[in-house]
Amino acid sequence: MTFRPMLKGLVAGALLTLLTQGVVGAEPFDLAEPKVSAFIDNMVTEHGLERERVEALLGEARHQQSIIDAITRPAEAMPWHRYRPIFLGEDRIAEGAEFWASHEALIERIAEEYEVSQAIMVAIIGVETRYGQHRGRHRVLDALATLAFDYPPRADFFGRELAQFMLLVDEEDLDPLEIRGSYAGAMGVPQFISSSYRHYAADGDGDGRRDLMNNTADAVASVANYFRAHRWRDGEPVVSAATLSHDADVSDLVNRGRQPYTTVGELRAAGVQPDLTLDDDMPATLMELEGPDGKEYWVGLHNFYVITRYNHSPLYALAVYQLSEAIREHREDGA
Repeated sequence: MTFRPMLKGLVAGALLTLLTQGVVGAEPFDLAEPKVSAFIDNMVTEHGLERERVEALLGEARHQQSIIDAITRPAEAMPWHRYRPIFLGEDRIAEGAEFWASHEALIERIAEEYEVSQAIMVAIIGVETRYGQHRGRHRVLDALATLAFDYPPRADFFGRELAQFMLLVDEEDLDPLEIRGSYAGAMGVPQFISSSYRHYAADGDGDGRRDLMNNTADAVASVANYFRAHRWRDGEPVVSAATLSHDADVSDLVNRGRQPYTTVGELRAAGVQPDLTLDDDMPATLMELEGPDGKEYWVGLHNFYVITRYNHSPLYALAVYQLSEAIREHREDGA
């Protein structure tokens, strides 16, 4: 296997790449360091890549302290009343309605093909990159190498993603030195990490490529494919606001995880009343969040869990859902 784009003038263009990508002064990785050397060996023995190709690519990677700083203070650590306004502003809602209208036939076709909510697909892209406008400023190569080699809490995970990235760039004929994304190495309009790109990206327009960087059809189809693969049930409810009775005791039921661990009936028996009409036997979770006026309670259902497969934060999933509803209402009102 070779990194076809990288090999085109890699050595001759190395200095130019460093200058244009803004990484002059950032430290390169020592390829002889045990953890880096072990990674190289693994790429050769486990994935069949040529040693000199792997070394050449890692030789271009640079440690970025800003990436370490960012991952230690993620937005999902905020309380709900601070997190929600980031994604539910009027501008983002209006832009979502405009994005939907601009690609209406495409979104309708893909939603029907994959049996996924049109509004949810739009909202995912709205939360991730503001409909493709903000795709990240970090070189993905730098992000993954920095986190794989210099961030011990999640080094194993990002080491695997760095390996997936090296496989991906050859398969999709991408330039590994040009791709930019988030501090965690997510890329493209839908912000897929490398493993998700390889496994779930879809060709939305039938041109034989899966281009998540520039092709809206591929981006929308890939989001839909991801949700279908994680068993989205179109037409089912996602989440419901809830109130507690005066004598409710939910201490053993609240915030116990993303995957449904109780039922709506058990929550009702404990004094939780969902705003939506829900069957007692529906699997559910109960979330207690910090709202602007105090505690808020939300009952998450199967489809809510599916959204958290895209991003594990319940705050993220709730923001996606609320944005999807706000965009839908904006369209229906004709505002």
